[in-house]
Parts: sequence; structure tokens; C-alpha cells
Amino acid sequence: MPIALLLQWLRGKPTPRPDLQFVFFTRAGCCLCDNALEIVNRLQSVYFFAVEVVDIDTSPELVQAHGNWVPVIAINGTVRFRGRINEVLLKRLLDAVPPGATV
Repeated sequence: MPIALLLQWLRGKPTPRPDLQFVFFTRAGCCLCDNALEIVNRLQSVYFFAVEVVDIDTSPELVQAHGNWVPVIAINGTVRFRGRINEVLLKRLLDAVPPGATV
């Protein structure tokens, strides 16, 4: 049995995280954003957190705040990822933070 499957079996099912609010900052034509959104959507179907997708080009303030650093993921108001999203780190974050705790 591959080690990844063994670890998944030992961990059991992931804990649903409806307590987390994801804001996904993106812009049109960004291939990194498209890839990151696929990751977020895949994890959302497992952890059941809420996701708000925001196009930064709709607001000069958002363009100034995030510029060319998209995609940006904020969880419960704290920016956790900019640029390339690491799926393994995001999963660890989802698994490590107990429901109800601040991220």
C-alpha cells in the first residue's frame, strides 16, 4: 500500500470546515489563478468551506493592494497565499487548525 494511502486511512475523513471563509483574489487571463482555483474548488468539495472569488481589476484599491501577486487567498481575513498556491500546505492548514480557532 502506498504511504500516501496509508496516511489518508490513518487520518480518516477530513473535518468539514464551514467555519472558514476563503476570499480568492484573481484577475482575468491569469493561468496561475485558474490552477489555484481548481485546487480551492477541489478542497472545498471535501472541507465544505465558503469561497468568495473577487476580481481585483474591479477596484483600484484591490489592484494597489495585490498588484501582480495574484492569486491571493485570504482565510478569515488573513492572507495565507500569494502567487503560486501550494496544495499540500493548504491541506495541512485545513487539517491543523481546529474548528472555531482563528487562522
